[in-house]
Amino acid sequence: MLKIKVINKGHQPLPRYATLQSAGMDLRANLDEPIVLRPLERCLVPTGLYIALPEGYEAQVRPRSGLALKRGITVLNAPGTVDADYRGEVGVLLINLSQEDFIVNDGERVAQMVIARHEQADFEVVTELDETERGAGGYGHTGVK
Repeated sequence: MLKIKVINKGHQPLPRYATLQSAGMDLRANLDEPIVLRPLERCLVPTGLYIALPEGYEAQVRPRSGLALKRGITVLNAPGTVDADYRGEVGVLLINLSQEDFIVNDGERVAQMVIARHEQADFEVVTELDETERGAGGYGHTGVK
């Protein structure tokens, strides 16, 4: 199990996995008062959490599927990335894509966080790329089968 240092300046419990095979942990709003998110409005929801990830890891902040389906609430920059060298508060950038106001209450599960390993790349400039079956085919290139 990967150990991650955390400071909880809020009053919500630490994120945890709901099941043994869960990939993400729920992030909760840490609020003094509710936030009214009007249609097409966005806001940064505080969590009260500050983390120190090991080098080579990131935390991805992703939408909760239930909020997206039932309420039209999603994470605007999904997935948001928390880099290993970031030491500020983890925030959740929510947007209301519904036609109704949405109230974010204190303790509301607003997103999920997935810890993922990543690599850094070094680009090598070349004059041509290897051939593949797909080639330069883009969006919708493979069609409906």
